[in-house]
Amino acid sequence: TALDNGDSQWITTPQARADGQIWRARAGAVITGIGTALDDDPRLDVRAIEVCRQPLRVVLDSHWRLPPASRLLQPPGEALVYGLVDESGAAHATRQALRTAGASVATLPPDPSGQHLDLAAVLSDLTARGINELHVEAGARLNAAFIAGDWVDEYLLYLAPKLVGPGRGLAALPALERMADARTLTFHAVEQVGEDLRILARPAGWADF
Repeated sequence: TALDNGDSQWITTPQARADGQIWRARAGAVITGIGTALDDDPRLDVRAIEVCRQPLRVVLDSHWRLPPASRLLQPPGEALVYGLVDESGAAHATRQALRTAGASVATLPPDPSGQHLDLAAVLSDLTARGINELHVEAGARLNAAFIAGDWVDEYLLYLAPKLVGPGRGLAALPALERMADARTLTFHAVEQVGEDLRILARPAGWADF
């Protein structure tokens, strides 16, 4: 996903990046974590193709650290920021600044650690808002949390014909002692897009949809 120093521009070709925009456009919402929002300042909107509506952009920001000037909050489209209940003056000021910047904010309960949002509560709230397809574009920790919770129906992977050596992982899953414990996927489609491969995979044993 990136070199150890964070450099990731560009691993894949323009054709693959444009193809990714098509998949992003079909989702009801695109979700990311505060780490990616702070490190990359992404837009997460659809730009390469003309669309009649933008997916909702969602940020998981447990401790209300997202700057109101973030590109995620800029038009086009709408943004929603989730955080933990926090009645401190700093958190209240950040929430108000985010609203002023045009974002919606929502507070939800923590997971058992007390430090992070409960992803089940996030997904339940998004469902109540009418989101039936969620596109996850996040860092290794949030990706791993979705995978560990068995909330991933489909993996969309772009493989570039490059060898880069050590780099940042796709998902920060715990180390395994046995290969037999690996999560098994099935490939449903493999296509060349420009110089890259697009791989569509699903968890083994899941019903087709």
